[in-house]
Amino acid sequence: MLGALWNLLLFIIVLGVIVFIHELGHFTWAKIAGVYVYEFAIGMGPKIWGFKKGETEYNLRLIPIGGFCSMAGEDLELDKEEKIPKKRMMQSKSVWQRFLILFFGPGNNFILTIVLLFFIALVWGGTTMNPVVSQVTEDYPAAKAGITSGDRLIEINGHKINNSDDAALYLAIANTKKENSIKVVKPNGYEIDYKVQPKKVKEGKKTNYYFGIVMEQKRTHGVINAFKYTFLKFASLLKQMVLTLKYLFTGGISLNQLSGPVGIYSVVGEQSKGGVQSILFLIAYLSLNVGFLNLVPLPAFDGGHIFFLMIEAIRRKPVPPEIENKIHAIGLMLLLLLMAVITINDIIKLIF
Repeated sequence: MLGALWNLLLFIIVLGVIVFIHELGHFTWAKIAGVYVYEFAIGMGPKIWGFKKGETEYNLRLIPIGGFCSMAGEDLELDKEEKIPKKRMMQSKSVWQRFLILFFGPGNNFILTIVLLFFIALVWGGTTMNPVVSQVTEDYPAAKAGITSGDRLIEINGHKINNSDDAALYLAIANTKKENSIKVVKPNGYEIDYKVQPKKVKEGKKTNYYFGIVMEQKRTHGVINAFKYTFLKFASLLKQMVLTLKYLFTGGISLNQLSGPVGIYSVVGEQSKGGVQSILFLIAYLSLNVGFLNLVPLPAFDGGHIFFLMIEAIRRKPVPPEIENKIHAIGLMLLLLLMAVITINDIIKLIF
């Protein structure tokens, strides 16, 4: 019982930090631009605590998922009721000002990720990301095929491997029903292309597939190595997210492989066993996810709003606010539907 409560508290803290940093980016640049901000909120649903300072309400809401920065120009009826001057509305600001307001929600998430990765590397040490095999598990497919410790992975199913994260991603999405191509460079310089099919392993209620490859993870220390690790890891994780999105649309990854709040809760519980370092890395990883996904040019996302800004810059006149707001409202409903489907999948995976 205590363990479940601790995991719930960590879950709220992890999501709260990510959402706070994201909304703080929108809020800060809105204030700089002189936009009227009605409310800065963490969480959704009924208000449980808050205060008002100046024109803005600062609130904590009951459901610890999400948050928002409510600005003049988003609800035209409310703007009329409150008699907000036109110059204080977001639409009255320049394209560049609005871009900064929209971008620095995700931008703040990217900054948080970089800061946390650097802190982790500085305090606990970073890791090398060389795609070198440190160990192969006996009686598993990789060992049987001939892959050995010291081999450097250079290609998996035609995809170039630049680091250990690339290797992990392409092994994770490899075909489980047939042989996969794994090309390596041996320590003596020879290149060999192996054909390997992952081994099916039943683990409790779950079925997993393993090649039996363990990648090299050498610890590095010092400020220079911390900088190197931070930006290599950031770029690598960002690349993984781009590829994951690509494979989601092309069918390489199925919808039920995605995780929502329930799935994140489970991950938080697992990561907490690894101590503070693991929790901080999880925050960094999820923050990067939130930042990246919010820049995808879909309605209701920051990227969707930025897309309309680009249209305005090209046309030299804005899309009528009523039309844009309706499109974003429809996008939000579809997003909530998607979240419902993902959450149901998470619950099913948790129970069964």
